[in-house]
Amino acid sequence: MDLQALSDQFLEFHPNHGTNIILDQSGTQATRVESFANGVCFSKRPLKPGQIFLIEIEEKELGWCGHLRVGLTAWDPDSLAVVPEYSIPDLMELGDSWVFAITRNHNKVLEEPEVRHAGRRLGRGEEEDGVQGEDGGSNTKPETFFTDSHLYIDSVRIPRDKLAGRSRPGRFSHILDDLYKSNALPPTARRSRIGVLYVPKSRDTADMHIVINGEDMGASAKGLPSSRPLYAVVDVFAATKTVRIVQVEYGFSSLQTLCRQAIQKHIVHRTAIDWLQLPAALKHYCKYE
Repeated sequence: MDLQALSDQFLEFHPNHGTNIILDQSGTQATRVESFANGVCFSKRPLKPGQIFLIEIEEKELGWCGHLRVGLTAWDPDSLAVVPEYSIPDLMELGDSWVFAITRNHNKVLEEPEVRHAGRRLGRGEEEDGVQGEDGGSNTKPETFFTDSHLYIDSVRIPRDKLAGRSRPGRFSHILDDLYKSNALPPTARRSRIGVLYVPKSRDTADMHIVINGEDMGASAKGLPSSRPLYAVVDVFAATKTVRIVQVEYGFSSLQTLCRQAIQKHIVHRTAIDWLQLPAALKHYCKYE
């Protein structure tokens, strides 16, 4: 997979989105301002093969049942006169869309011996019984989960640096960060990071994969038409209120990232950054990224 081809694309949300969504000025943060529906968002541009569209849950809203939904669609958002109220089932009923409901538990999917229909979904996510196997079809390597610099999904290679969420800086942030990295905290929690991508399987088909806090959940859908442009779908649904796009760096790390990593390597935990004589903006970047 050509990582260099992915390195120069800044990811944003598409301006055509659900009626209850407001985007920030950068186009990278989406907030549902009322109700629990009409929160469907899309990537501004179609994803490239192996390119992950990664978001972080920034804010939750109590009182609703259900959580974030993510997936892919072959529909160009510009062609939608009205964005569907729900990704499941409304968007999926339009066809050429594959969406997975993220739950507190059991997001891994079981592999099936064969797929009879193109784009058949192997797991809906909202069904919590019988979806989690011993390995869940995951291509991650548990024995090297903490040491590998990249996540490997078939031919795709994704830098791990940004894949796991981080807790808010505080007394126990150094403990909580390890829980995030080990995917021990609920995928629906604040600071959880969830990504979607498609992995080419043949000349014209691909599998959709969901990645939660650095762990591949397996092929959520198979037989996607990779010859067509595929856009990311993020449904800011119910208990999920605000999400933010996390930019993943492929290839060589930026100078900003290298500086952050050097600082983080030489401190006990993130709260210690406040003691350093650094500009406030740099301290914030080191604590939150």
